Amino acid sequence: MSASDKIEAKSDQAKGKAKETVGSAVGNESLEAEGHADQAKGNAREGIEKVKDAVKKILPHND
Repeated sequence: MSASDKIEAKSDQAKGKAKETVGSAVGNESLEAEGHADQAKGNAREGIEKVKDAVKKILPHND
């Protein structure tokens, strides 16, 4: 996982958690749902990068 991709994934997760928390605290279901979506986006991005890393370990490189 490249550093910038990892940072971006973690950023999406943190941003989502913050939105979810604020939305829940103020009773804003839309903001809370947006937070869930941002977290899911970050989790998916992180998962994709982990798969890429696993494939790189398995397949030979032609660099």
